[in-house]
Amino acid sequence: IQKLCDRVASSTLLDDRRDAVRALKSLSKKYRLEVGIQAMEHLIHVLQTDRSDSEIIGYALDTLYNVISNDLEEEEQEENSAKQIDDLGSQFTEIFIKQQENVTLLLTLVEEFDFHVRWPGVKLLTSLLKQQGPQVQQIILVSPMGVSRLMDLLADSREVIRNDGVLLLQQLTKSNAAIQKIVAFENAFERLLDIITEEGNSDGGIVVEDCLLLLQNLLKNNNSNQNFFKEGSYIQRMKPWFEVGDDNCGWSAQKVTNLHLMLQLVRVLVSPTNPPGATSSCQKAMFHCGLLQQLCTILMATGVPADILTETINTVSEVIRGCQANQDYFASVNAPSNPPRPAIVVLLMSMVNERQPFVLRCAVLYCFQCFLYKNQKGQGEIVSTLLPSTIDATGNSVSAGQLLCGGLFSTDSLSNWCAAVALAHALQENATLKEQLLRVQLATSIGNPPVSLLQQCTNILSQGSKVQTRVGLLMLLCTWLSNCSIAVTHFLHNPANVPFLTGQIAENLGEEEQLVQGLCALLLGISIYYNDNSLENYRKEKLKQLIEKRIGRENFIEKLGFISKHELYSRAAQKPQPSFSSPDHMMFDHEFTKLVKELEGVISKAIYKSSEEDKKEEEVKKTLEQHDNIVTHYKKVIREQDQELEELKQRINTLTSQNEQLQATVTQQVSQIQQHKDQYNLLKVQLGKDTQHHNSHTDTFQMNGIQTEEVSKLKEELEEWKNKHELLQGQLREKDSVIEKLNSSQLEMGTTEQSSQTSKSGGLEHNSELQKELEMLRSQIQLQSAEISKLQMENQKLQVMNATADPVLGDSATAATSSELQARLEQEIKELKSEVKALSEEKESLKQHLDSSSSTVAILQDEKSKLQREVAESKKEQDDLLVLLADQDQKISALKIKLKDLGVPVEDEDDIESGDQGDEDEDGDEEEQD
Repeated sequence: IQKLCDRVASSTLLDDRRDAVRALKSLSKKYRLEVGIQAMEHLIHVLQTDRSDSEIIGYALDTLYNVISNDLEEEEQEENSAKQIDDLGSQFTEIFIKQQENVTLLLTLVEEFDFHVRWPGVKLLTSLLKQQGPQVQQIILVSPMGVSRLMDLLADSREVIRNDGVLLLQQLTKSNAAIQKIVAFENAFERLLDIITEEGNSDGGIVVEDCLLLLQNLLKNNNSNQNFFKEGSYIQRMKPWFEVGDDNCGWSAQKVTNLHLMLQLVRVLVSPTNPPGATSSCQKAMFHCGLLQQLCTILMATGVPADILTETINTVSEVIRGCQANQDYFASVNAPSNPPRPAIVVLLMSMVNERQPFVLRCAVLYCFQCFLYKNQKGQGEIVSTLLPSTIDATGNSVSAGQLLCGGLFSTDSLSNWCAAVALAHALQENATLKEQLLRVQLATSIGNPPVSLLQQCTNILSQGSKVQTRVGLLMLLCTWLSNCSIAVTHFLHNPANVPFLTGQIAENLGEEEQLVQGLCALLLGISIYYNDNSLENYRKEKLKQLIEKRIGRENFIEKLGFISKHELYSRAAQKPQPSFSSPDHMMFDHEFTKLVKELEGVISKAIYKSSEEDKKEEEVKKTLEQHDNIVTHYKKVIREQDQELEELKQRINTLTSQNEQLQATVTQQVSQIQQHKDQYNLLKVQLGKDTQHHNSHTDTFQMNGIQTEEVSKLKEELEEWKNKHELLQGQLREKDSVIEKLNSSQLEMGTTEQSSQTSKSGGLEHNSELQKELEMLRSQIQLQSAEISKLQMENQKLQVMNATADPVLGDSATAATSSELQARLEQEIKELKSEVKALSEEKESLKQHLDSSSSTVAILQDEKSKLQREVAESKKEQDDLLVLLADQDQKISALKIKLKDLGVPVEDEDDIESGDQGDEDEDGDEEEQD
């Protein structure tokens, strides 16, 4: 080994160093100590300097793994040397991590993709974490991206590296919340759930088991990760894990292990030790996604292995504990039997059956306790199955109450204890049911009259049965009598009970019986503390005198202290789930330990009080009760006023909203009216413009608007002038032709000089006359032409005016006749007038609607002001009541100070209020059941 180390240190050739490291690797398994001492420094140097050669790096990592890891040695060595082996691995690990750079170097090597480097690097890092977990965790945590680099192993396509990466992360996340959070936020949940699905869920191999263990590490006692798991909707992905078939025979050991871990993972999310808010949200998510329903299916399935069934019952217990919706669903689950029976009844049958395994019976008891935890509805249903009015007379079906009574009085002490504790949970913090249970009558044997359940319990106690049975019955009686004066009176009414208790307490018995003596002392103390002095022979003072004479106060207090000093009491007080190594250790219930803590001190004080102090206390209690009644009355008045105030506020809100709606409607209608007004004004303006235009063009005809008659007259006159013009043109043409003829005849006669002077002078005269007539005609024609052109211009103006009044008429005016023009103009005017009339009517109706809306708004405002006055009066009355309450509180506090001066213990106001609240709750329960 020394020579090989020298070769590794001094050889210049890489091949020589590689051979030397390979030789060290082969020796490291057998000569672990020698190789570790001599070669570790050289191997670390190789990792630093020869990183380019993956082969030598792989050999060096394997050698270091063989030196540091205890796995190989544990297989070969005997048990007596196991401690020495642990020390050796731990010492080498300490040497390696002394230089933090070595761990950082190892993290860098794990990033290499080469299989021969990455795999041994992962194994070495896992071994370091096993040996010196917290120190290595701290180094990785402060290393840049240390955890993130290791998370990449889960994405490696080579299964062996991925699987060893899961094992590495298991060691890395142990008991380190900071690393757990980083791993969770690096998407670990998604990757691990994907691997579980790929491997076949519960049917998968050991890889699924490793993934589940890692998930447990990440979620257990880590509220941040639990919330992240729930918010990421990963609870929904757990549902397929619990899908089981009809035939559940022949499950492999690995499947049982996987399912066991899966159930434990569900329990981690809903553990009673988690914050209540987180547990509640997970419970709701499990119900909504169908996970609870799937678990109940496994619960009622056949052929499921016993340990899986037990763990499923425990899981269902915690999923329903304190969650009303889940408890209600569980109450509705039926077993697939004929006829169907409720799951609760089937489970209780297992609990009181002595042939069933002990752990299964404990699980059923826990399930029943969780079903009744903070579930007054469930408690009422269980107790109602015992009451005379609801018992099935035909005897066809067995109820939960009958099973509990059967278990309570069976010969099996474990059944007695379980049934007593189960029944005590049905009465927990429920005074109404404690009183109702007093009505239960039992038929003990034929011919004998029935006895009450309370009497039968005390009868069995006095018969000297097994310790476990008596402890169970005493716990039931203590729970039943606590905070229920009527039950105490019933118990004391039997003259045999008090002598039996004092006799038990007074005897000097063995260690086993001391527990029974302590519980008897507790029961007697409860009978004193909650005694309302209704029985003359068993008043508080007489019972205390009896204790003083028969037992002695000091002795009584000492016996009472046996309970809390008992080892099994301390064990039961730790967690709600009943977990006992053997049936003999099954003595105390978790909820009962809370009751003992609450009552032990007050009973001790009550025993030492004198009769005078008791009287004073009674007087003070009466005074306090009176004050409490007054306070309760005023609280009730205030509550009613608050309720009325709330109703008035709601009414105000309703009326306000109605007012706003009406105002919006009014605003909308006002805007519509305004729009109509605008349209009306626009039309009016347009009509005015048209009228003005007509007036400007018809001033010469003295028209006020378009006068159709005058237009027609103008048209007729125009036609007449046209006809005259044509006639004159014809005449002019005739005259021209005559002149032409005359001119031509004149030319012909000009060559002849033989014409007579008479004809010549006559022709000249005729010609001059014709010339004059022609001139006169021409001037007349010119005048007529001027007049015609003037009339044509006026006609054009009229056409333009008509075109502005109606574009269609204007465009077709040249083609249409004057009668058509007149008809159209008349029709248009009529339409405009009718539209104006309609708009006026609509305006009138809107005005009326607006007036009615305004009156409605005024009425609503009056009503609102009335309500505000009522609210002010209510507030004033409430203030007066508060002043009165303050006076009462001052008197109460003064009385309390006097009581304290006299040495009387006085309950705080918070206790009184919680008591009041409890009373109110109880009253509410009675009303519901009625």
